[in-house]
Amino acid sequence: MGTVGTNADEIAGERRQLINVAYRLLGSVTEAEDAVQDAYTRWYGLSRSRQEEIRSPGAWLTTVTSRICLDLLGSARARRERYVGAWLPEPLPDRAEWDHAGGAAPAGPADPADQIVRDESVTMAFLVVLESMTPAERVAFVLHDVFRYPFAEIGDVLGRTPAACKQLAASARRRVDAERAPAAAASQADVVRHVKEAWETKDIAALVGLLNPAAVMTADGGGMVGTVLRPVEGGARIAQYMIAIADKAPGLELLERSVNGVPGLVAQHTGVVMTVASFDVSDGRVTRIWAVRNPEKLRPWVRAG
Repeated sequence: MGTVGTNADEIAGERRQLINVAYRLLGSVTEAEDAVQDAYTRWYGLSRSRQEEIRSPGAWLTTVTSRICLDLLGSARARRERYVGAWLPEPLPDRAEWDHAGGAAPAGPADPADQIVRDESVTMAFLVVLESMTPAERVAFVLHDVFRYPFAEIGDVLGRTPAACKQLAASARRRVDAERAPAAAASQADVVRHVKEAWETKDIAALVGLLNPAAVMTADGGGMVGTVLRPVEGGARIAQYMIAIADKAPGLELLERSVNGVPGLVAQHTGVVMTVASFDVSDGRVTRIWAVRNPEKLRPWVRAG
């Protein structure tokens, strides 16, 4: 019985790793959780003898979770064609940061968002690049370059040879390398703070100065809340749009908070999180803004109690 118990503990202990893999593959906490739950359901649906034949349950679960994600990525393209406006990945809060600031932290203690490791591979800029890849490229790249799985195992997921998987990862890597390295967190925090101050004081000249002339802002409301359906291009136009938002929403409170491990802004009204904004900064200016407003994607940010 001791062996069975230990095995059960080991199986349960894989959940954190699987959530991390699935979120990077899908860009959605909710879908990642569902994919991992599906993989566990399949594991517990195996006979005891079949389970005992599997030398590495963790590797088995990773393979099955990745296949489920691959299928979801294939169908996601059709779903996103029907999506109202731009589709952005779900942003992740930093629970410790909210605790430190006082008040209740977003979500609950067992929330899967809390299990996701914040590193460069979950920044909004990185996830948006992943969205530009084919499903096979994304799986090969994430499993190999982020999680260091060998191409032989990735071949089992994709149903391709290790050499083909290596080519897929290389193609994906070229897409990532085409994007410049992210700004240092300290310098990004300074820029984001200045954006917050200019936004709060409705200083359009200061905002324009903080935005790259070729900056692009993309908003995701999912058709559930009002927002621009197409990206806003140009620093001056973005600044005007931000001032218009401030004018329409008196009492909007801006908070400096980490978003996917990188300095960002959270806008809340009467204590309710309305928007989570991520930024990409280069040479001291904002080049990209990703504003998530879809309430379904802000569930990890809902203040408990």
